[in-house]
Amino acid sequence: MAVATHRTALKGAPEIGLASLIEAAKTRFIRHRVYRRTVNELSDLSNRELADLGLHRSMIRRVALQAAEEYVAQ
Repeated sequence: MAVATHRTALKGAPEIGLASLIEAAKTRFIRHRVYRRTVNELSDLSNRELADLGLHRSMIRRVALQAAEEYVAQ
């Protein structure tokens, strides 16, 4: 009786999937941390200080999101 298995084709597949999942989670965590830090720091500024930077309080979230994306892209 002959049994044919092709385990070599799947060998290592779970590790690659797990590694990419961990890397994605790590990237999301870093992005969120940079986003929160930026929001907190800009929120602590007065309206006058924000205006000196060319920002309005309504722009804080957008600027923080852009900063987080640029940080992760580096």
